[in-house]
Amino acid sequence: MGKEFRGTVADHPDFDAGSDAEALYDAMKGFGSDKEAILELIASRSNAQRQEIRAAYKSQFGKDLIDDLKYELTGKFERLIVGLMRPPAYHDAKEIKDAIKGAGTDEKCLIEILASRTNEQIHNLVAAYKDAYDRDLEEDVIGDTSGHFKKMLVVLLQGTREEDDVVSEDLVEQDAQDLYDAGEAQWGTDEAKFIMLLGNRSVTHLQLVFDEYQKIAEKSIEDSIKSELSGDFETLMLAVVQCIRSKPMFFARRLYKSMKGLGTADNTLIRIMVCRSEIDMLDIRECFRLRYEKSLYNMIQDDTSGDYKRTLLKLCGGDDDIAGEFFPEAAQIAYKMWEISAMTKVQLRGTVRPYQNFDPASDAQALRKAMKGFGTDEDTIIDIVANRSNAQRQEIRQTFKSLLGRDLMADLKSELSKNLERLILGLMMSPAEFDAKMMKKAMEGAGTDEHALIEILVTRNNQEIQEMCSAYQNAYKKSLEDAIASETSGHFKRILISLAQGTREEDPADMARALEDAQELADACNADSGDLEDRFMSILCTRSFPHLRRVFQEFVRCSNKDIEQIIKKEMSGDIKNAMFAIVRSVKNQPSYFADRLYKAMKGLGTDDRALIRIMVSRSEIDLFNIRKEFKETHDASLHEFIQVETFVGDTSGDYRKILLILCGGED
Repeated sequence: MGKEFRGTVADHPDFDAGSDAEALYDAMKGFGSDKEAILELIASRSNAQRQEIRAAYKSQFGKDLIDDLKYELTGKFERLIVGLMRPPAYHDAKEIKDAIKGAGTDEKCLIEILASRTNEQIHNLVAAYKDAYDRDLEEDVIGDTSGHFKKMLVVLLQGTREEDDVVSEDLVEQDAQDLYDAGEAQWGTDEAKFIMLLGNRSVTHLQLVFDEYQKIAEKSIEDSIKSELSGDFETLMLAVVQCIRSKPMFFARRLYKSMKGLGTADNTLIRIMVCRSEIDMLDIRECFRLRYEKSLYNMIQDDTSGDYKRTLLKLCGGDDDIAGEFFPEAAQIAYKMWEISAMTKVQLRGTVRPYQNFDPASDAQALRKAMKGFGTDEDTIIDIVANRSNAQRQEIRQTFKSLLGRDLMADLKSELSKNLERLILGLMMSPAEFDAKMMKKAMEGAGTDEHALIEILVTRNNQEIQEMCSAYQNAYKKSLEDAIASETSGHFKRILISLAQGTREEDPADMARALEDAQELADACNADSGDLEDRFMSILCTRSFPHLRRVFQEFVRCSNKDIEQIIKKEMSGDIKNAMFAIVRSVKNQPSYFADRLYKAMKGLGTDDRALIRIMVSRSEIDLFNIRKEFKETHDASLHEFIQVETFVGDTSGDYRKILLILCGGED
């Protein structure tokens, strides 16, 4: 039996190339063109049928159809329609030619095409490039790239990867060990070993190798690549791994990145929608819905316009927000994602470490000097505060009072202002004091900042929550639980109070119990009893994170749904946001914080309170990991975002400076 068709564009029934050619000619003759007729016809024919139409058009009218379309259409709509009219190999060839011509190279385009194509597609691409441009593709790639990046591209261009049915079982363990020895197990990286194995072994074989690697390294191959490689070579190898795991998920990520933010990367959007519409667009749509908070259809609808939008939506083929359950491909991916999350032991890294030659008395004196007299030496304050660990800052506070009889916090407050003051004071507080202050700020005034309450209570461990509750009681003479109870209501209040007890279980996963919990959640989704929130809360707010990873993995098997999609569909408002935050933190907490930082800085204004809260609280825990997740998800570094997004004001330079020090570097 052949593989089930997973595209959205198939052969049109009752196809007549001559009739279609005439219809297109009529749509373009005279003054103006009937764009609706053009898009309806071209987007509903398969590529093979479009080639027949092109031949019939030349035969009947003595003109080249693509030339006429280029003349009649403009902009993105023209690029999309013309892209659909080219044979797939010639479309890839044109994309690569455009990527390497001129002053700069579009490395992301090269990576996307060469990492994702089959051997046959690569061979056809090389031949089409030679035919269209009378040039050798390998020579052009070599002339435009360098280093290990160039070597891996050349390997991929050979189109000699072992076919998918080739699995050398005796080599799986050895290949995994070789990858580990080439990177994690030694000082420096043997890039040639990565290139040889990832560039030549079959997809099925490498999927088994990645599973074995996870057992040996206690981390995913992706995490190792991020820590061992860099630059375009790192991006290429990650793309290869992602395509080996799941091409639909790789393309879903590329599509999301092409449309999020202020502008749309239309070349990427067009290229993927054109090249995958007859291959796996249904699976890409489902992976998109699995990974992000909306369907591909809705994102295209929100991000594009006019005839261009209408054509893209026809290629997309439907709105998955209306759908309920997974297609088999997406269910398998969801299950695998939770399995990887459960097995991975993430090595968390902060960006701020204890200062080596620490002298609290010297620092206290320097800070006093920076604040004495007329004006304030902000540079000295920033240099000391941002480059000391929190424990060292507490010693400086104590020494400042012992030596000088003054309250350092009060002095800083009187000398600084606005966001710089908030950031410096936040760094000078103990973590528990800072969290208590952030909880207080989130609940005071006219409105409550529910997102801040959720973020803090979901992501802190039991000890941190208990210390925060004590700090809150000491600072404000009121229990945190009472404050939450007076500022929130209903199920949301109960969720927050449950989390604020700081009594979440800390045991490893219990597989038998995880199956029971998964079934309990699945039954809650199917019941009409109205106690969905209660049943979710009883498990999500009490079980340990390692246990919940297994619960959410088994939930996919029990229900053929993903826990995130259920929460989004069945819950609303603050309850949905709280449950969603728990799931995201369980899956990948650095990724959750990266998303929170992105939301704090994108758009017209910056949510400085959220930005300060995360940069201060995570700088000694996992800000390095957050940076990596930020870069992978948003295609821009956190460092770059902070530079661009921290708004102009009289303290913006110093405020930006200390944020960048905490960030710890450019990725």
